[in-house]
Amino acid sequence: MGFLRQQEIRAAMRFLQWQYEKQQMPLPAAERLGQQAERIVDEAHRIAKERGQNVIAIMKELANEIRKK
Repeated sequence: MGFLRQQEIRAAMRFLQWQYEKQQMPLPAAERLGQQAERIVDEAHRIAKERGQNVIAIMKELANEIRKK
């Protein structure tokens, strides 16, 4: 796994943690949180490729959607 991808996953994990804390929801296990973050990064890259949008903005939107599930 490349350095930039690792950084994106870490950023997504931090954002997810913040969202869970903000909503006063219990944090999932670290492994589950990592899986959610990886899905966010993958989906953000796919959307960015299609639409040419900013990956970080897309990751935030996806994190909000995943947290709600």
